[in-house]
Amino acid sequence: MKKIYCSILILAASLSLRAQEAVYPARPQQSPVFLRNATIHVGNGQVIENGTIGFSNGKIIAVGANVPVPADVKVFDLAGQHVYPGLIVPESNLGLTEVEAVRSTNDYEEVGDINPSVRSIISYNTDSKVINTLRTNGILLAQTSPEGGLISGSSSVVQLDAWNWEDAAYKTDNGIHFRMPRLMARPNPFGAPSTGPATDAVKAAMEKVESVKQFFRSAQAYLAEAKHERTNLKYEAVKGLFDRSQKLFIHCDLVKEMLVAADIAKEFGFNVVIVGGTDSWLVADMLKQQQIPVVLSQQHNLPVMADDDVDQPYKTAAQLQKAGVLFCVSMEGFWQQRNLPFNAGTAAAYGLTKEEALSALTLNAAKILGIDDRTGTLESGKDANIVVSAGDILDMKSSIITKAFIQGREIDLTDKHKLLYERYKHKYGLN
Repeated sequence: MKKIYCSILILAASLSLRAQEAVYPARPQQSPVFLRNATIHVGNGQVIENGTIGFSNGKIIAVGANVPVPADVKVFDLAGQHVYPGLIVPESNLGLTEVEAVRSTNDYEEVGDINPSVRSIISYNTDSKVINTLRTNGILLAQTSPEGGLISGSSSVVQLDAWNWEDAAYKTDNGIHFRMPRLMARPNPFGAPSTGPATDAVKAAMEKVESVKQFFRSAQAYLAEAKHERTNLKYEAVKGLFDRSQKLFIHCDLVKEMLVAADIAKEFGFNVVIVGGTDSWLVADMLKQQQIPVVLSQQHNLPVMADDDVDQPYKTAAQLQKAGVLFCVSMEGFWQQRNLPFNAGTAAAYGLTKEEALSALTLNAAKILGIDDRTGTLESGKDANIVVSAGDILDMKSSIITKAFIQGREIDLTDKHKLLYERYKHKYGLN
């Protein structure tokens, strides 16, 4: 009976994935394109009313209010629509899992605690049906990261329109991920005061942190040697941390954990990024001083501590902005990423301006991921990663994406949600 049930689950999952076969990756841009009569949100805080943007060979060639449009180019008159940089997901396991309940579709975690040589990019599935649902909401790039253990492996940034992972790769192995164990005693569910076991749990967590530090010390000694009798793949995988060509993404939320992260940055000279940072508003001055950016956890959440304001997650982004901390807005999971712009919209309702909230999805994210020389703003010379929306892209009601371009290629905005909508609209005679 168990085998039959499993077979039914797998069959149902496979049938649900048989959609969008006719959605092909776009061909390279063939001729120049100009978008005119639009409100252009550059991504750095600047807004150009009634503006024009042109791009050719995948690169932006002109943007402004009085850009001359050549006679022999393709022109889209946007009639007052809004143009934005492509939104960026800074942290996800997108493309590494498809159906959470079907084990064969999950490829985001390796066994063991120390796995820096695991590379998420080679497991990235460009045929994931989830990807198209993100593009529909203006998300064109994403960092896909491994999970599990203490050091999970390396992440890569991908563009969301590709035949295979090699085509998708936008910046490979840009960071190593350390998932710090929780440095807080879990409360007793029955209300009794915490005793020895809870304290021992924190001690065990600190021992794990120390084991990670010891790994880095050993890697540092190994890399300092000119020659090695045997190659150590784990040590070789973190070489970029020591020459700062890679960043160490430390997943943690509490003040104590972020202080440990700062200590790691100081001891090894790593370029550290906090991922999560729920309590980062409490140590914003320290993060600013040590130039540690934050990939902020989603705003639609409850506070960590019982005595925090209930709307603290909504306010944290504005508090980091005021303190001068570089941050971007994030979500958890993979399919959930489609709601990323609306989390930034919530932050805009709690202290950020609309353009600051947009930067948290574009320029700031690009800086933290190390791709701001190529994307994140609509400026000449950068990749033409462009989204056109009929309304405010941060507003769930008015955000209707009408066009999207990745490196100048106009991509298909069909997704499974739209196909199902059309299918049942046809069934019930609503066409």
